Amino acid sequence: MILELADFSIQPGQNAAFEEAIQRGLATVLCHSKGFEGFKVNHSIENPQRYVLQIFWTTLEDHTVGFRGSPAFAEWRAIVGPFFASPPVVEHFGLVAKSA
Repeated sequence: MILELADFSIQPGQNAAFEEAIQRGLATVLCHSKGFEGFKVNHSIENPQRYVLQIFWTTLEDHTVGFRGSPAFAEWRAIVGPFFASPPVVEHFGLVAKSA
């Protein structure tokens, strides 16, 4: 399993609208993508404009080729992109260890 970590900075004062949009985008677009295995969205306590999205994919290619190369990616960005103060920082991680 691959973890995609996306770090978002949104425009000030847009929290409620962004939170609705990201949940809608996850439910209507991302959850139907091949290789999608789940997600978590976290909101920064110290920086109200910062969110971290964790998406779990079966393989790296499910995200980088399958999702990013599909029309669903443009659909996703149309939903969440208008809220971005700057482009998100996205990285991929492989699991090293976990708790029982």
